[in-house]
Order: sequence, then structure tokens, then C-alpha cells
Amino acid sequence: MSKDWKTRTTLVHEGSRRSQYGEMAEAIFLTQGFAYPTAEAAEARFLKIEGDEFIYARYGNPTTRMFEERIAALEGTEDAFATASGMAAVNGALVSALRAGDHVVSARALFGSCLYILEEVLGRYGVEVTFVEGADLDQWRAAVRPGVTKAVFFESMSNPTLELVDIRGVADIAHAAGALVIVDNVFSTPIFSRAVELGADAVIYSTTKHIDGQGRALGGVICGTTEFIRKTVEPYMKHTGGSMSPFTAWIMLNGMATLDLRCRAMADSALTVAQALEGDARLSRVIFPGLASHPQHALAMEQMGSGGTMVAFDIKGGKEAAFRFMNALEIIKISNNLGDAKSIATHPATTTHQRLPQDQKDLLGITPGLIRFSVGLEDAGDLVADLKNALAAV
Repeated sequence: MSKDWKTRTTLVHEGSRRSQYGEMAEAIFLTQGFAYPTAEAAEARFLKIEGDEFIYARYGNPTTRMFEERIAALEGTEDAFATASGMAAVNGALVSALRAGDHVVSARALFGSCLYILEEVLGRYGVEVTFVEGADLDQWRAAVRPGVTKAVFFESMSNPTLELVDIRGVADIAHAAGALVIVDNVFSTPIFSRAVELGADAVIYSTTKHIDGQGRALGGVICGTTEFIRKTVEPYMKHTGGSMSPFTAWIMLNGMATLDLRCRAMADSALTVAQALEGDARLSRVIFPGLASHPQHALAMEQMGSGGTMVAFDIKGGKEAAFRFMNALEIIKISNNLGDAKSIATHPATTTHQRLPQDQKDLLGITPGLIRFSVGLEDAGDLVADLKNALAAV
């Protein structure tokens, strides 16, 4: 049977394994270990794992392997390693690939926990990190050191101000210097992603977001070549304990079946919301890559073919007005997650990016009035009405 499947078929069937019972739903193998038929078989498996063989849940599990194969097929990579959370994936991809004395170039606009990994964790172990403005290719060129820079890291769409990085442009610069290109692709989603075909070597997702998409479980995944995943990432992750649980993998597998449908519906609603908010006198700006007014609209269409599922907007009047707006919302929930079936409003300056010094917030455009809005699966008209009603309270 041909495996030249379209996205939605891949999301339902890729990687499936069936027991002798022929179950329709993917099975959850809730076991910490696996029995061997003989002592010789145990010895052989510890020397080299073949095919569908497993040793210990921290090393691998049939349910987890189904998820890894499915997300790798979707992303267009040879392999993947599923992790306990999105931050376990970021930490695993970076720390496993780097050593004391190595140099990394990173975009400055990052989620707060990613900044902690780069500034605190890598710095503590002797890795030098240079930060650049992600949208400025000249800064990447100036910062990358041929033969010295081991990796570049960036969010393909930044959290929370939705700034894009030219993946192909940065990848060309990095590869010319011999550096690995590691991309956090959460805001772009696995559905609208073009990171691998544009030159990314490794792609990271917090599967907590769109892949689960229903607020049920933490998870993450690192996608890349078999060489990178199995020889660099896997030894580090399996010995430090950051692997995904089988139950979480089962949740993610079920989430993937509707991933394409959900992301496209969310993106359609995000465009409707952004168009409805643009020009509102109570807002100083509306940020959505799907709007022609976004300075990187053309790049968004080239890299994603969509504006994505996130909208950001700046409420005049600062923190006080932003809080009045959030407290007046009825359908939309106040939380710090994103990519959920439920629409979520977040105030980054006091939550997700709270730890950043004010000068960094200013540099990144994280103003006191900025709202990050994750568009869910509710009716777009209801969301617009809720937003407009809440804006009346500012």
C-alpha cells in the first residue's frame, strides 16, 4: 500500500500498531518495563534494539513510538523523540547538542522559559549565547562565527508579539557556518509549518498546545534526522528522565486526528477577529501575520500560507485598561496556555514574560496593554462580540 498520504490521512493512521486483538483505537501500553523470552534475548536487546523492541518506558514505549512516528511523518523528518513537556524538548534539543566552549546565536524574542535555558542553564555550563533581532538577517550574519557557532535557535513566530523569522534566510547563514538550525515552531503549528523544507535541522513543539489542543496534558517533541534524534537527543533524554509517558502519548495521538481541522478553523477565526479589531479606536495596534498591515505578511504567507491561530493587540490605557478588558470577558478565558479549543486571553507582561526586566520588555514590544489572544473553536462571531463588549469596559 502506498504511503503517499495527504495530511489528514497521516494524522489518523501513521505509526499505528495493532495487537493481536485488532483494536480500532491505539492501545495504551501502561507498563514500566518489558519481559524477555530468555536471558539471551535480554542481553541482545541491551546490546542493540531491533525494530519494535522495547526495554524500559523511559527509553521507549509502543504508544509513545506511535506518536513519534506520526508527528515525524507530519513534520517531514526522519524521526522524533517525545518529551514530558515543551520545555523538556527545548532543553533536550539544546543541551544534548552543546558542550562547554560552544557558541549559540539566538533570536531575542522568546518565551520566558526559553530565555532561562539560554541565559541561565547554557551559560552555567560554559556555552556562550549571542542574542540578535530575529527579523534582521544582517544581525544573524554578524553574530554567527564559522566553525565556532554550533547552533542557532529561534521561534519561527515569536511569543507574544508574533514576529516572524525568515527560516530559509537564517538556515542558509547557519549552514554556511556549519551550525545546526533548531526551531521552536509552536506558534506556526505543525499544520502551517514549513520549517523543515525551509532548512530547519530540528523542530520543537510543545504538544501541550495545538497537538493536544484541549487542555488535558503537558507534552513536547523534538523532530529531526535519525542521526540527531537517536545519537544525540535520545541518550541525553533517556538518562535524564525527560521522556513522555504512554498515557500522554495516547492523548496526543488522539489530538492529532483532528489537528488539521482544528488549526484551520482556528486560523479562519483568527483572521475574522483580527479584521474586526483592526482600526478600533481603543487599540493602539493589532498584530496578526494574516493581515496585510503586518510588516511580515508576505513572509508569513510564504512560510505558512496562513496567519496562524494567534492574535495580539495593544489596549490604550496600559495595564489597568488591559485588566478591565480581561475581567469583562465572558466566553474567552483568562489563562496562560494557547492552541486550545477554548479561546484564551493572556497578559504577557504580568504572566508569561513577567520575569523579564522592563528594558527587555520594552525592546520586545511587550507593553503593559498587550494582550495575547489564542483563538479557539468557538463561533467567530461570538468571539468578536465578546471582545467588543469587553473593550467597552476599558
